Amino acid sequence: MSLKTKEKITLFWFRRDLRLHDNAGLYYALRSGNPVVPIFIFDKTILDDIDNKEDKRLTFIHQNIIEIQRELHMFGSDMLVFYGHPTDVWKELSEEYDIAEAYTNTDYEPYATERDTAVAKILHKRNAELKAYKDQVIFEKKEILTGQNTPYTVFTPYSRMWRQKCDDFYLSSYPNKKYFKNFLKWEGSAIPTLEEMGFKPTNTDFPSTHVSSELLENYEKGRDFPAMEATSRIGIHLRFGTVSIRKLARHAMEHSSLYLNELIWREFYQQILANFPHVGKGKAFRAAYDDINWGYDKEAFQKWCDGKTGYPLVDAGMRQMNAIGFMHNRVRMVVASFLAKHLLLNWRLGEAYFAEKLLDYDLAANNGGWQWAVGSGTDAAPYFRIFNPEAQAKKFDPKGEYIKKWVPEIGTAEYPEPMVDHKMARERCLREYKKALDKS
Repeated sequence: MSLKTKEKITLFWFRRDLRLHDNAGLYYALRSGNPVVPIFIFDKTILDDIDNKEDKRLTFIHQNIIEIQRELHMFGSDMLVFYGHPTDVWKELSEEYDIAEAYTNTDYEPYATERDTAVAKILHKRNAELKAYKDQVIFEKKEILTGQNTPYTVFTPYSRMWRQKCDDFYLSSYPNKKYFKNFLKWEGSAIPTLEEMGFKPTNTDFPSTHVSSELLENYEKGRDFPAMEATSRIGIHLRFGTVSIRKLARHAMEHSSLYLNELIWREFYQQILANFPHVGKGKAFRAAYDDINWGYDKEAFQKWCDGKTGYPLVDAGMRQMNAIGFMHNRVRMVVASFLAKHLLLNWRLGEAYFAEKLLDYDLAANNGGWQWAVGSGTDAAPYFRIFNPEAQAKKFDPKGEYIKKWVPEIGTAEYPEPMVDHKMARERCLREYKKALDKS
């Protein structure tokens, strides 16, 4: 560590909130009365599980940590950046410095909750506290409840209550800049390189944080058509907090009720994960769906992963994700339904594959989307909703532009025959689902 100080300090721990402005936990840290030192930890617990040494998301995080450090340098400050296990880093910090308290923003994922509990215990031994604030959502956990004081498990009434409750108080930005003078004045910290952590930087063109008013005003018209550039691709920025949800929600309220609905879906799944943590640990939201007799066919799963199923819309979506780490949301629903219902393969395989490939991967949204497609989640629709990939392609890619872009060999002898017949697959799916659900 390059910081030498005997002063009593406040630490701010960056995680899913990689920005200095309108950052709740950082705002409260800067008002704590002690000089503030920001820290970031490249978490070995997470990184050790990443097989792809050219992980695009890691490049994104690394670039943003460098940017935060550059901003801190502009007013004579710096940050401590580590590569290690958080508990080891915090033990070291608590021995090295006189920590008054530590601030952060709440992360609702199961691993994060366990990690934060362990770190809080380390600090407690030194008479310091870990204070966590709501930052990545407008409403968290139990802020929106039914008349029975229970969490909502159906989206529509949740979204109605969300809109009713949301006002200027919840949408106001935190004026962090006013308190930047309270960062500790020091410089000289080194950020570990990706290579030092065993990874390689990628040359990825990341989406912008800017969502134009024009895109939002045309959102309803174009959002379901994958050939159009009609979605914001803001997911990666929401995932890592490089954009403020408050700012984005205000922008959506001015220009598109439907886009705001998408932000509310994100919050709905976040509160499902926080209130029903079993969904983040491989369990179906509706327990009966854990009894479905999923097959396992390695070759069939590989064809799905590679975009070689013989169903053009499914293949286009998978190839798009494999190539650029993004898949259009309409297509995500179709490919997820295809894996679980046409191939009768365990949806958790698909959930894990998306987690590996998507730039905007977020546990709550990914799990929520997969369980919605399978029928095991919060959605009230019956399990016999089974997307027909050909009908979906006709409706949402009528000229075949999206398909031709990602499946250029379509219509030639090179393109495979459909790996499964839609009618047969549908009947098999209904049979197996019924068998499992009748047990309950």
